[in-house]
Amino acid sequence: MADNGHDGAPGALGAVYAAKRPEEVAALYDSWSQTYDADMSAAGYRHPTICLALLARHLPRGASPLLDAGAGTGLIGEWLSITGYPRVEALDISQGMLVQAARKGVYSALHCLALGGALPFVDGAYAGIVSAGVFTSGHVGVEGLDELIRICRPGGVIVLTVKNTLWDAGFAARIAELEVQGVVTRVEETAPYVSMPGEADTVPSRGLVLRVS
Repeated sequence: MADNGHDGAPGALGAVYAAKRPEEVAALYDSWSQTYDADMSAAGYRHPTICLALLARHLPRGASPLLDAGAGTGLIGEWLSITGYPRVEALDISQGMLVQAARKGVYSALHCLALGGALPFVDGAYAGIVSAGVFTSGHVGVEGLDELIRICRPGGVIVLTVKNTLWDAGFAARIAELEVQGVVTRVEETAPYVSMPGEADTVPSRGLVLRVS
């Protein structure tokens, strides 16, 4: 998924971040799916590259299975395959985006599901989870974090990006609480960065790596 992070974004970005309901978000991404890759490339979209680097630093090559949570058209999935993660499943709210992801031929399973509620996976199902551009305006808030932790196996890592406005509005406090409880360890946190240099007035985000206890 994309993460522009300002409400005045033009075109498809603006519509997505102004959406109020999950079904509206899904429909907007469905209609955007065929041009998404080109549009995000033009915007200089950085989240997939940063998440890939963070994952490779903290999860051994070959670990499986992984979940690309908010996979969109599969930008990260292609690179995970190339860099040595052979079994990756995709989850996204938009069936149209998953159709595009399927064409890349890198996912072992596709799940059309929304983050933020209960997920139909067993505890500890995944060795690692990547969620790029999902914890942002109009998408998923801190309520989506606990389920990702539940389905990540002990010792596994969750790599995610969080827009600064969400971070300041309760996400940072929730991470600190989970650390105190011994549920996760924050093994890396990037400095805030602009996710789309090609879009004006983008609110910065940060990358975060959590190791599940």
